[in-house]
Amino acid sequence: MKMRKRPNLLLTGTPGVGKTTLGKELAQRTGLNYVNIGDLAQEGQLYDGYDEEYQCPILDEDRVVDELDEKMVEGGVIVDYHGCDLFPERWFHIIFVLRTDNTQLYTRLESRGYTGKKLQDNIQCEIFQTIYEEAMEAYSQEIVHQLPSNTPEDMERNLEQIVQWIEQWMKDHN
Repeated sequence: MKMRKRPNLLLTGTPGVGKTTLGKELAQRTGLNYVNIGDLAQEGQLYDGYDEEYQCPILDEDRVVDELDEKMVEGGVIVDYHGCDLFPERWFHIIFVLRTDNTQLYTRLESRGYTGKKLQDNIQCEIFQTIYEEAMEAYSQEIVHQLPSNTPEDMERNLEQIVQWIEQWMKDHN
């Protein structure tokens, strides 16, 4: 029996925009596999040192890509990460950049314990559309989409849109 082809998605955006909540719910509704890069790196200790300024481990991007490559070739994976240009272009069928209003983002990040430079840099990252621009440069522009992620209604609308997109993709490719 032939395996049904399933798409790979990237959910990206500044920390605090709702990638993880959206990704887990999407996996629940679609049966796709959810991979949080932060969790994957922690489980496999895929690090290359520690960043004292931001108080966090430095991701070993090559090892992360090696770790995921086989799974990505099989398809049906939702990847969640706040960066995007480390992943090969061939991996993804569509990319969603979540965007959040700065005042809301500030509150969300503060509640996670972000302070000082780490907090300011993440807010600036959102203001200057850094992740969106990174995605537009790293991937074909036709597959990069911005989604608002401010309210529970936005989340529900995004879920419905993405689920519809996945269903359509599977009809078109099977």
